[in-house]
Amino acid sequence: MFAVGANPWIWTSPVDDRALRELVPRIAAWGFDAIEIPVENPGDWTPTEVRDLLAAHGLAAAAVLAVTPPGRDLVCTDAATVRSSQDYLRGLIDAAAVLGAPSVCGPVYAAVGRLWRMSPAERTDCYRQLRSALEPIAEYAAERGVAVGIEALNRYETSVVNTMAQTLEAIDGLPGNVGIMLDSYHMNIEESDPYAAVILAGPRIVHVQVSGSDRGAPGADHLDWPRWLSALAATGYRGPICIESFTGDNEAIAVAAAIWRPLAPTQDALATTGLAYLRQVTATLLT
Repeated sequence: MFAVGANPWIWTSPVDDRALRELVPRIAAWGFDAIEIPVENPGDWTPTEVRDLLAAHGLAAAAVLAVTPPGRDLVCTDAATVRSSQDYLRGLIDAAAVLGAPSVCGPVYAAVGRLWRMSPAERTDCYRQLRSALEPIAEYAAERGVAVGIEALNRYETSVVNTMAQTLEAIDGLPGNVGIMLDSYHMNIEESDPYAAVILAGPRIVHVQVSGSDRGAPGADHLDWPRWLSALAATGYRGPICIESFTGDNEAIAVAAAIWRPLAPTQDALATTGLAYLRQVTATLLT
């Protein structure tokens, strides 16, 4: 029912040409269908080289992911920062077009970890700024056959959008190629009913990330995955679902993602047990 993908952050950061040359054959050999690829810094990987690498190993490009360190903001910032952030997104869209990836996704609105309180009026204005900044990006993406997926993060990582309801409000009125990337980890924290939230997002879902509620493998946690994936299937979404987790072996990524302990015996085990479990659950949805 769903292609299953993996994120190279499970094993390494930064994700560059060298890392992908090593990981793509292994990801394919384990039986994954797809890979989502973050762009931490433009130029870390070469789109044409990665396109050919994926084709050689029978993997689809599930999505290109935006990464938002300090200084990549579309809201509540200066005009120069908005312009540079838009240029970064255009570069991701160009890369997605080369790879044949259907979407560019992530918390494109503001840097991860940037937090501030907003009154209702200030939030309304923040979302107005986001729509204004995304309008030309949506047009640029549409011309290249690419969708843009906005990712809601948990309250400890952003104060802009935390829930599906907020995300829908933020993108209301934008073209249809601007939608939502679901992330089960953040939804587990923020949604009072994550299953209903999947249904709510349904018409605008463009990409899906999954991980255990502790950032480990799906199935080794408390989320009711048959119910969650049944809700996803009920929306009509038939794109890939990609396992996103992080390695504690890289200090920078471990601190950024708050990985303070091993989430599986090995990173390979996290990926492969998650893949096996997702295959098992999705197979039952077909019976």
